[in-house]
Amino acid sequence: MSDGATTHRSGPFTSAGGDWDEVANAIRDSGDEHIVVNMGPQHPSTHGVLRLILELDGETVVEARCGIGYLHTGIEKNLEFRNWTQGVTFVTRMDYLSPLFNEAAYCLGVEKLLGVSGDIPERANVLRVLLMELNRISSHMVALGTAGMEMGAVTVMVFGFRERELVMDVFEEITGLRMNHNYIRPGGVGRDMPESAVPLIRRLIETLPGRIDQLEKLLTDNPIWRGRNEGIGYLDLAGCMALGITGPVLRSTGLPHDLRRSEPYCGYEDYEFETVTDRGCDCFGRYLIRIGEMRESLKIIEQCLDRLRPGPVMIEDKKLAWPADLQVGDDGIGQSREHVRHIMESSMEGLIHHFKLVTEGFRVPAGQVYTAVESPRGELGVHMVSDGGSRPYRVHFRDPSFTNLQAVAAMCEGGMVSDVIASVASIDPVMGGVDR
Repeated sequence: MSDGATTHRSGPFTSAGGDWDEVANAIRDSGDEHIVVNMGPQHPSTHGVLRLILELDGETVVEARCGIGYLHTGIEKNLEFRNWTQGVTFVTRMDYLSPLFNEAAYCLGVEKLLGVSGDIPERANVLRVLLMELNRISSHMVALGTAGMEMGAVTVMVFGFRERELVMDVFEEITGLRMNHNYIRPGGVGRDMPESAVPLIRRLIETLPGRIDQLEKLLTDNPIWRGRNEGIGYLDLAGCMALGITGPVLRSTGLPHDLRRSEPYCGYEDYEFETVTDRGCDCFGRYLIRIGEMRESLKIIEQCLDRLRPGPVMIEDKKLAWPADLQVGDDGIGQSREHVRHIMESSMEGLIHHFKLVTEGFRVPAGQVYTAVESPRGELGVHMVSDGGSRPYRVHFRDPSFTNLQAVAAMCEGGMVSDVIASVASIDPVMGGVDR
């Protein structure tokens, strides 16, 4: 309801926001012997600051509703006041567990508006795929680790975050940052991968298969884990299609929908990997899918290392290319001394160009596009509108966490309150992507 009040109907009530006292008083006055409880909003065990309003009949969930907005950042609106390149450092902070997917979707949209999608250097595309697949692994590790913690398997949490740290070491080596990388830029990537990163990645892909095996030994045949997940959070294909659900939740119904296959980007059509599915339609199937996807990501990463050839990592058009030559120095990542010497001592035109491109940015032809990538949680899309200026007119993200949270009611109503934890964990929502 638009006024946020509580409506009465035969049977359970519908909570649509409003003051908590109004909600509690309405259910008390309705005569039903039900209780209404808040699950959240607190960070531990709820995948971020998510509020779940649960109406309970004993321990049975009669109605479940999500309350969101506690992590609102206004990122989409802020993008309207920054140039196209500056937007990357905003979008990377939305779904903070998979920042490189946010950057990729945004930059693919800018490049499509510019009409330069086919001009991106091969090495830049390989680096994008490499980093996104590493990010898929780190995100799934957090999904499995937090799900385990929420159901009492603390060791799984320790293992999941231990493996994530190994991936983040690689991120730091390549991008200079462990999170919020601002690495993928319109036209390519911010800087080339240092030579020291290759042996680090080689060691990682040798180590991770055994670590994934450890997770499986802890969980897959564990009777407690299976009891808490098998048959729980059921959502079939019809439900997923009706709600627009994507990602592991959709693939747990047996449908092999993956944008890397159906609408390839960044050269994914040239990589060999399997789309992992399951037919359980439940939390356990979504767990198995994430385990399988991590193994497939390792295959793609190995192919990326084999495909890396010397070459540029930024588009050749100097009117669009970010005017940077970044290197790791004593003070971290910054402009190389040669580049600074060139624009400060040798070329007045180079200095002017550098200044204008950094402060004003390039102009993007008027139009609108929609681009999407397959993030760890599903279809991450961006609808981007340009009015021909140097900054976006409108940018709106279709974040899979926001869309997939619609499934909470379908998964949880009629089940036990303890199963709500497993169901939400299997969706793996990240509230930074929900609230934006």
